[in-house]
Amino acid sequence: MRVDLFDFDLPEESIALRPAEPRDSARLLLVRADGSEFQDSQVHNLGDFLKAGDALVFNDTKVIPAQLEGFREREGVKAQIGATLHMRTGPDRWKAFLRPAKRIKEGERIDFGHGNNACLLGSLQATVTEKGDAGEALLVFDFGGADLDQAIAAVGHIPLPPYIASKRADDVRDREDYQTVYAREEGAVAAPTAGLHFTPELLDDLKKRGIEEHFVTLHVGAGTFLPVKADDTADHKMHAEIGTVDQRTADALNAVRARGGRIVSVGTTSLRLLESATGEDGVIGPWSGPTDIFITPGYKFRAVDMLMTNFHLPRSTLFMLVSAFSGFERMHSAYQYAVKNNYRFYSYGDASLLWRSAS
Repeated sequence: MRVDLFDFDLPEESIALRPAEPRDSARLLLVRADGSEFQDSQVHNLGDFLKAGDALVFNDTKVIPAQLEGFREREGVKAQIGATLHMRTGPDRWKAFLRPAKRIKEGERIDFGHGNNACLLGSLQATVTEKGDAGEALLVFDFGGADLDQAIAAVGHIPLPPYIASKRADDVRDREDYQTVYAREEGAVAAPTAGLHFTPELLDDLKKRGIEEHFVTLHVGAGTFLPVKADDTADHKMHAEIGTVDQRTADALNAVRARGGRIVSVGTTSLRLLESATGEDGVIGPWSGPTDIFITPGYKFRAVDMLMTNFHLPRSTLFMLVSAFSGFERMHSAYQYAVKNNYRFYSYGDASLLWRSAS
């Protein structure tokens, strides 16, 4: 499909720069599959639209401060280099997006430590061993494992999405705001943003209603922020992200479906992982490894019945995904409604609850 079919007008003031307080006070737009009128609600009412025996599936990945700032030195001249880590490929190595990428060559060193005693070693340095497309590179650090994790935590910044970072710098609040309350598996460089709306009180309410909760892990990469530059969706290449669905969770979700419950994905990351782990027979299996699944209209969903998600960028792979889930025309109408009724967009914005289209 043509990428421009997924474009829409979005006023600048619709972009949220801070989350709602409390988190579950964010607005929730209900988009049912029967074509009925859109319904306005709030996230803390989520349980009203689910039923006992349904299962919410959360992504428990934890955002790390993966935005690094450093410099490379060549013939006595220093150049500032920024790096956004997006996929760990070994104890001492990360794939990253560099900026400006043209200033760095394979084999050159980048110093991210600036003498700040990161990990008690006084510096955090890496060698650029490979360069790829769109500014991507492979960084091999001088140490790895827990020491590297500690150093990154000491010098890194929370990698806010570009549409927020262009308007303000990250701060102490973002370390908490840009993290779900149930985050536990470190490795993401972007938050699974639908999950940012949940509070301990909301989770308790859902349990009391008999709604199950299950956790999968997909380490969201910085590739989620990359614009679609191709003119046709068939020519777009997705960046892979590492995910895990364990056998126990797969069995539990299969049991939910077998007794007539619905699988409700909290976020597109959980959905993409579940769809990757599900066979053509509709059975969810264990999964561990990378997925680069790209969901566009025409895709036949195998695992997920409902989707809670934020409002996404025009021409983005995520708007394509929700258009596949609830219908192309339906989602265009929903987004027009959201803009007209002052819903807040993107990572810190409001949420929508989508029913899967029957077509």
